Amino acid sequence: MLVLQLKAQESYVPPTSDSLNQYCFPDFVKIDTNFIHQYPFVSIEKNNFQFYSVNSPNWEHFYNEMDSMIRFKDRKLNFYHIGGSHIQADIYSHDMRTFLQSNWPEATGERGVVFPLNLAHTNDPANYQFASPNVWTGFRSVTHRIEGIEYGMMGAAVVCKDSMINITFQHDRTTVKPPFCSIRIYHNKGELPYELNFGEDEILIYHIQQNQELGFTEVYFTDPLNDLDLQFSRKTSEAAQLEIYGFQFMNEDPGISYTSIGINGAGLYTYLENKNFEEQLAAYPPDYFAFAVGINDGNVPYESFDPQVYKRNLEKMMKMVLRANPKCAILLTVPNDAHYKRKYLNRNIAREREVIIELAEQYKMPVWDFYGVMGELGSSRLWMNRGLMQGDMVHFTSEGYHIKGDLMIDAFRKFLIQMKEIEDLKTN
Repeated sequence: MLVLQLKAQESYVPPTSDSLNQYCFPDFVKIDTNFIHQYPFVSIEKNNFQFYSVNSPNWEHFYNEMDSMIRFKDRKLNFYHIGGSHIQADIYSHDMRTFLQSNWPEATGERGVVFPLNLAHTNDPANYQFASPNVWTGFRSVTHRIEGIEYGMMGAAVVCKDSMINITFQHDRTTVKPPFCSIRIYHNKGELPYELNFGEDEILIYHIQQNQELGFTEVYFTDPLNDLDLQFSRKTSEAAQLEIYGFQFMNEDPGISYTSIGINGAGLYTYLENKNFEEQLAAYPPDYFAFAVGINDGNVPYESFDPQVYKRNLEKMMKMVLRANPKCAILLTVPNDAHYKRKYLNRNIAREREVIIELAEQYKMPVWDFYGVMGELGSSRLWMNRGLMQGDMVHFTSEGYHIKGDLMIDAFRKFLIQMKEIEDLKTN
């Protein structure tokens, strides 16, 4: 089974039951124990993936898949992490990606789906860079609902009407740079009015396949690449436009494919209205799907928030994921504590937590209660005073996001330890 190292703790007692919801978690795995002295307002004892059911068929299946991937290097697992601006920045989610793609030798995985956010004139992650000399019009599903733009998973689109279009991609400021031997370009549905070529890498192409129904083109290369120089040339002199909805960088290597889905201001309602979300997800089904959506859903006055609407929307999204893969391991995360309009305590987050736990019990999925880990109601001010949150007490500073990433990694490690110890109990 998985080989994991657990720091010895006098207070930690090995499990005596194989019930997931009765497991007693250790406080720390890899996080330095000085953390609790540096940040006493963080409830580190709550930092785990908490189950509310005796068993979880999906997460037990996921653990076995992880175990096989690590031991035999025989498969790839698709991770998705969805949220709003916290995920668009891709700081703590990239910390998680970096851990997953560097912790197990020879299981480096692939980058997953990315979007040229800078071409849409909004902030993009620091770990990759797109560039283009062309003029693009950007659309985001939060603010632009116009006819003809059919959003997919990434919730954004860029459009260019030039006859010759150039786009380049490269990794940037990251230690994990998995090469790709194929790419999937999400674009206009129907016959694409542009031809593709790849500059100096053109000689490496051995197959191009277009899916007109789902709106993507796949390009396969004979050798792995680390960057992309892509040109689109219009097929005829007639007016046409190129719509880009995302790029997926793929390879044949074992490990984790980690896709971050985040748009500033997005709520569950945003993604539910994205027409092509489900079909794109089903085209590359998830093995693990982390929901971190809720801070924008609850960013309203207390009397304007309906927890049951939030619950219904979350359940609709969960069902969408399970239709793509009925065995997918879904992680439900409680949003961070926040202030409404900088001065009012946001009591809606605790109400979101209640319905999140209800869904966790119903679907036998775990909860990462980051609201509880932070210190619950009002804790965002404490985090701000320590330089971990911005003045709006909604968003974190870079340091704060990295701490959140460390905590998520620690909680994931605890899950692996939990499952190993429970498996050992069953076999002894």
